[in-house]
Amino acid sequence: MATKNQNKPPFPNRNLTTTGASSRKCIGDEKMVGTANNGRSRQAFSVVNGGQDLCPNSAPASNAGSECGGIEFTREDVEALLNEKPKRKDRFNLKERCDNMVEYIKKLKLCVKWFQELEGSYLFEQEKLLNMLDSAEQKCNETEVQMKNKEEELNSIIMELRKNYASLQEKFTKEESDKLAAVDSLAREKETRLNIERSQTSLSEELAKAQRELLSSNQKISSLNDMYKRLQDYNTSLQQYNGKLHTDLSTVEDELKHVEKEKATIVENLSMLRGQLALTRASQDEAIKQKDALVNEAAFLRAELHQVRDDRDRLQSQVQTLTTDLVKYKESSEKYGAELDILTIKANELEATCSSQNNQIKILQNQLATAEEKLQLYDSSALETRSEFEGQKKLIYELQSRLADAEFKLVEGEMLRKKLHNTILELKGNIRVFCRVRPLLPEDGISTEGKVISYPTSLESLGRGIDVAQNGQKHAFTFDQVFMPDAPQDDVFVEISQLVQSALDGYKVCIFAYGQTGSGKTYTMMGRPGHPEQKGLIPRSLEQIFQTKQSLQPQGWRYEMQVSMLEIYNETIRDLISTNRSSPTENGVAGKQYSIKHDANGNSHVSDLTIVDVRSAKEVSFLLDQAAQSRSVGKTQMNEQSSRSHFVFTLRIFGVNESTDQQVQGVLNLIDLAGSERLSKSGSTGDRLKETQAINKSLSSLSDVILALAKKEDHIPFRNSKLTYLLQPCLGGDSKTLMFVNISPDPSSVGESLCSLRFAARVNTCEIGIPRRQANTRPSDSRLSYG
Repeated sequence: MATKNQNKPPFPNRNLTTTGASSRKCIGDEKMVGTANNGRSRQAFSVVNGGQDLCPNSAPASNAGSECGGIEFTREDVEALLNEKPKRKDRFNLKERCDNMVEYIKKLKLCVKWFQELEGSYLFEQEKLLNMLDSAEQKCNETEVQMKNKEEELNSIIMELRKNYASLQEKFTKEESDKLAAVDSLAREKETRLNIERSQTSLSEELAKAQRELLSSNQKISSLNDMYKRLQDYNTSLQQYNGKLHTDLSTVEDELKHVEKEKATIVENLSMLRGQLALTRASQDEAIKQKDALVNEAAFLRAELHQVRDDRDRLQSQVQTLTTDLVKYKESSEKYGAELDILTIKANELEATCSSQNNQIKILQNQLATAEEKLQLYDSSALETRSEFEGQKKLIYELQSRLADAEFKLVEGEMLRKKLHNTILELKGNIRVFCRVRPLLPEDGISTEGKVISYPTSLESLGRGIDVAQNGQKHAFTFDQVFMPDAPQDDVFVEISQLVQSALDGYKVCIFAYGQTGSGKTYTMMGRPGHPEQKGLIPRSLEQIFQTKQSLQPQGWRYEMQVSMLEIYNETIRDLISTNRSSPTENGVAGKQYSIKHDANGNSHVSDLTIVDVRSAKEVSFLLDQAAQSRSVGKTQMNEQSSRSHFVFTLRIFGVNESTDQQVQGVLNLIDLAGSERLSKSGSTGDRLKETQAINKSLSSLSDVILALAKKEDHIPFRNSKLTYLLQPCLGGDSKTLMFVNISPDPSSVGESLCSLRFAARVNTCEIGIPRRQANTRPSDSRLSYG
């Protein structure tokens, strides 16, 4: 029978009565379908069961047996049937009473059969729903597998897109280099063409100059020839004039001789006349007259003689002048003859030069024609190159626009990635816990207790659960991630790489390793020196930060980084990279004291701590080696070389985006805690005993802080130890915090492993403040803070 919470049978359209077949319709003639209390319609049994009647075959072949195929009962029908009282006129009429009871029993049997069939249908529907549930779960699993496959496909597509982007960028670089080469070749061709045009112009000018020089040379030659002819004519005329002068000189000399003869004759006649003067006085007057006449004539003759002498002297001077002129003319004619010979030689040379220049001009004209043909070819190729250049330019413009869009999308994607990444980390919890189990070591020995650590393989706990067996009792723990002993350092770092990225995005990040002595904390944080494949979280985090710093430079980001390293040894802070670090005293207390202060922004500052500006991972590695040599280590029965102090590495990051003027300030704290150990097991004495007590006290204070945070108490005892007071912003502030709990698989350490796992489970339940991004401007005091 169905309960009140189950589906109720539908109500029919009529009520069952105790009257006979004459007062109601025949039950077997119809299928009654009503509505349930929830208002939904339900089919008859014949419809639900595929049209087959579910009446048992053992029912008697009566009217009831034939009517059970289509009958449906409601609650009112059943209640009316149960409350039905037989109507009889005579209470002692047993036959009538028996007939009524038989009819009533038939109705009850029919009702019981209907409920049996209803129960069978419910069982069938339940089985069907279970099958549907199984199929739905199977489909859900298949969908999850498909989603994983789809995610892998999307990851492969993203990798292919990145490869395509890289290939496109290489192709773009190659095309740009080809474009630059084409531009250079075009520029060289243009320069060659200009040089050819310049050489053609210069050759044309030289040809015109040579032609003008040839013309001037010809003119000079003709003028020299004319001058030579004139000189020859003038020389001939001078020779003729000289001959005439010689003839005139001889004539004058003859006339002078004749005059002298006449003078002698006259003198003789005068002497004769003087002799006759005495003889002839009579004729004295005549003689005086003749004498006067003769005196006058003699004076006249003397004047003529003087004039002739002057003419002779003048003619002689003219002869001398003409002789000197003749000598000069002869010398000048010889000189002009030599010059004429030189000019003739030069003319011949100029004619040879002109012929050679004509040949060169013909050669240059041929070269010019060839160059013009080449120039036409170059023009056509230049047009083709220009068209290709325009096409390449358009392609480059498209690629540049696509590159700009890609860079814009990259910036948006980077911002979205940071936002989603930080959202994911916040959704996962501000204090996350990873568990790492180190492998068994040869010094662990062989125990008869067998394997004490196992890993569940269920879908919910796979990769997140760990089981520890102690005294036959199994303890199960679940964390954000569990690393098995064979997990390499790469897989461990991959899980925290996004958390390290948050430090570059401007958040405070703290990662610390907790566990007993010898559980592998220092190996997890620092790795093994000299083995690059076994580097720990600190070196890998630094490599990622500096690589990301380089990759963000094209987007305008510039970062400055500062490093400090300290250890807390016996509740005393010691600077590990100080250059003038004083040696500790006998009780382990350093000569210089350091104090921890908190500012209004929730940052912790250590006074007088050495802060070093770093620009590369190599500088930080050098500082890490220096700090490792200065760190306090010792030997105990549980570990050959045990860290006896809490090591705190702090990297302060200050970034500025020059394009957007955005500023971020992040802090990355990487902490290697000292190992917890039991005094009875470690066998520590003397200084080792004091160290162990100080370590256990600080770890106990850390446990008290975690417990108070988990219970959300008003007072958190951060001041109980230097460690918790230094880590106050990481544990109770706005920092993103991750704890590695390291445990040993050695059965002899199962007690310590359980204590560490229980402490890690309490840490995993803590809720601290929401991480805030430090995007303010850089303060004037750039001292490191421990956020």
